[in-house]
Amino acid sequence: QGERKGTNKYYPPDFDPAKHGSLNKYHHSHPLRERARKLSQGILVIRFEMPYNIWCDGCKNHIGMGVRYNAEKKKVGTYYTTPIYRFRMKCHLCVNYIEMQTDPAGCDYVIVSGARRKEERWDMRDNEQVLPTEREEKEKLETDAMFRLEHGVADRATLQRATPTLASLQEAQSAWKDDFALNSRLRQRFREEKKTLREEEEEAAALQAKAGLSIPLVREAEEDRRLAALLKYHSPD
Repeated sequence: QGERKGTNKYYPPDFDPAKHGSLNKYHHSHPLRERARKLSQGILVIRFEMPYNIWCDGCKNHIGMGVRYNAEKKKVGTYYTTPIYRFRMKCHLCVNYIEMQTDPAGCDYVIVSGARRKEERWDMRDNEQVLPTEREEKEKLETDAMFRLEHGVADRATLQRATPTLASLQEAQSAWKDDFALNSRLRQRFREEKKTLREEEEEAAALQAKAGLSIPLVREAEEDRRLAALLKYHSPD
């Protein structure tokens, strides 16, 4: 945005660079302005986006994922060397305050107070999805040779069980790969069926005109053909 905005600044007559250093120090203001009004308490005002759907405890209304708030951000602890931040914001529908904080261990956000999460999570193990390797298991794979060997044998057995399913999925995907050929075959089949229907309608109309029938004719069935072959008509003579 530097190309679009002017960079000229007004320096008052009594401004002394050696004495004041910068315009912010001259005006006794912080570069972040109102966002830093509680910086002495370790709180910075930021723009926070709701990470998932929640229910407000104050007004019981639904707050959707992606709704943005002016939240007070504060460091409340650490997970190993990763800082844990807490965010405090006011519901836009009532006077209730919602507090959330980061969860580095679970790579997620947790609600501290003021709301409850709309449960939309599922168990990856129940859905037969590939589970990420946990930290303890990673450490064991790096240090324990026997565990690494057993883990590899189990992985190969899992792959052998999944190979037929994977092959069938790849075959099904390859069958739908050429969209143009599939569309051409489908249109050709529709044309053939339409031609057959038109010929049957013409035959039925000719038979109705010949026999003077006013009732609609239905298609011949195999059972009707077999029954007609068993019948024999004889003259009374």
